[in-house]
Amino acid sequence: MTEAGRHRRWLFSVLAIAALSVADGAARAQTTDSGDLSFELVDPKVLRVCADPRNLPFSNEKGEGFENKLAEFFADKLQKKLDYVFFPQATGFVRMTLGAHRCDVIMGFPQGDDLVQGTNPYYRTSYALIAKAGSGLENVDTLEDERLKGKHIGIIAGTPPATNMAIAGLMTNAKPYPLMIDTRFDNSAQAMVDDLTAGTIDAGVLWGPMAGFYAKKATQPLHVTPLVKETSGPKLVYRIGMGVRPADQNWKRQLNRLIQENQAEINKILIDFGVPLLDESDRPLGAETAKKLP
Repeated sequence: MTEAGRHRRWLFSVLAIAALSVADGAARAQTTDSGDLSFELVDPKVLRVCADPRNLPFSNEKGEGFENKLAEFFADKLQKKLDYVFFPQATGFVRMTLGAHRCDVIMGFPQGDDLVQGTNPYYRTSYALIAKAGSGLENVDTLEDERLKGKHIGIIAGTPPATNMAIAGLMTNAKPYPLMIDTRFDNSAQAMVDDLTAGTIDAGVLWGPMAGFYAKKATQPLHVTPLVKETSGPKLVYRIGMGVRPADQNWKRQLNRLIQENQAEINKILIDFGVPLLDESDRPLGAETAKKLP
């Protein structure tokens, strides 16, 4: 199982997810020009969500993640019952859930990933640096910053910022945390934050939603700074939308309308969970400015 995705868990693990069966989707999910969803959805009266059962802050079986809260919000707006198909977000997740027509939407997926058809993005965020308040690293917004030289920095092995750290010469003193874990027993993000508060590491790099969530839970004040000024290595800022089957055009359009009409409420849910939201100029969106589109 994965700890996060190539961005989030998919932002760490989506590289390992097996390809969606397009032929099966095309055969079983026909669309109509009238907007009728009865051919596209498993059950038009139910919002059926594909989700991971143990992947906070995104989702869990208890409904405690922000994607759970967004699903509840959307179900209410659509006047549908909410139901889940839970499956670990590792190899085969898309194929065994969305691709198998067991559910109709993945609540969070990086824009531009061709495993699924993406909706319009509903938030924009990045990997982030977590540091203690007063450490002098609170406003570091690039891994090329000279203040990080010689520091012990936590990093999830195999994630995009690990490449940036290597380019910046920061891996010699880095502390890696495993990407592939059993989330029933281990949590690499929580372990990193625990090490940071204990002083074992000077800073940590996590996918933004995870950084914000675990920083809020920490026993000491921690500062989360989006890494938005990388000039080499992978880009660390991403747009996140929802994933549907390639043939489900009417369903995608309905979700796009929901996003457009309810962006302020969506932003509020994300901010409540500590997700560092960014506008198109990479400026942080606070509670007062979060009505802007991602």
